[in-house]
Amino acid sequence: MKKSGSFLIQIIVVAAALALLASLAAVIHYTTPVSGDGTWKEVEIPAGSSYSGGLEILKDNGIIKNKLALLLLGRVTNADRKLKAGFYHLSASLSPFQIYKDLIKGRTVQFSITIPEGLSLRRIKKKLKKTGLMDDESWELVNDRDFMDSLGIDGPSLEGYLYPDTYNFPKGIDQKLIFRIMVQRLRQVYDESMRARAEEIGMTENEVLTLASIIEREAMYNFEKPLISAVYHNRLRKKMRLQADPTVLYGVKKRWKRIRYKDLRRRTPYNTYVIKGLPPGPIGAAGEEAIKAALYPADVDYLFFVSMNNGKHYFSSSGKEHMKAVVEFQRNGKAFAGNESKKEDKKN
Repeated sequence: MKKSGSFLIQIIVVAAALALLASLAAVIHYTTPVSGDGTWKEVEIPAGSSYSGGLEILKDNGIIKNKLALLLLGRVTNADRKLKAGFYHLSASLSPFQIYKDLIKGRTVQFSITIPEGLSLRRIKKKLKKTGLMDDESWELVNDRDFMDSLGIDGPSLEGYLYPDTYNFPKGIDQKLIFRIMVQRLRQVYDESMRARAEEIGMTENEVLTLASIIEREAMYNFEKPLISAVYHNRLRKKMRLQADPTVLYGVKKRWKRIRYKDLRRRTPYNTYVIKGLPPGPIGAAGEEAIKAALYPADVDYLFFVSMNNGKHYFSSSGKEHMKAVVEFQRNGKAFAGNESKKEDKKN
């Protein structure tokens, strides 16, 4: 009886030792890199790839030696059904467990893109092309009528509909999805309450965003945005031309140090010194404060404003008062055009 009990204990001890050794071997395997080579590779896992197929791609690229252990780990954790497609930045110097975590958590190569308020499509294009997220051919989507219709956009292009914010886009993302995400961000800001307010004051979404984009270019400080909005609302109500300097140079490829008199007379669909009412679409990406200002102008009777050369403006209700302000703050108007065009160049 004692011998059989002793034999059973020996079996248990041996089994425990073997289990410990197996566990130790597994830990060593999962925590030991394939090699000490610090070379990093960008490996693409195509859309639709299985977990096993993804591991095979890593093996072919020398990131892992074999995939059996990672297959078992994926099966045990029920994570083998989850594999995010994309580009992964990996190295054979990473442990298999770290590689496993990167795959399961979908840590693909990402590009952080910040779109400042007031930025035009032309500048947004440069930012996206610099990262390789966009090329000239895919950029044509910004003018594609069918694509814009699918997004519910009435404007002439995506100008003003790509909301200014910071985005993280994975490398290889579908270009259409980039635009959809940015427009969706706008829809989150321009919500139901804003749409109701626009209907209340008789403005379409495109008109609101167009006015907001002009306000965004004109104002340096948020507290002035409702005042500038009031000027334009009042001028629209009185059938006066908006005469907004930022619209003069919109779409003009060659810029000057200052707006010239002949620029004010240039006939373009956006030049509010020539056209009546609002331009056909936005001239840049307006932020939330500018959109709110377009919807809720200040309750004032101002019809004019002029820069005081300190980022702020002097507002007037009459042409006579406005001309006095121009003389006082802009040296007979000579610095006025230059100051405004520099701000326009900076924001565009």
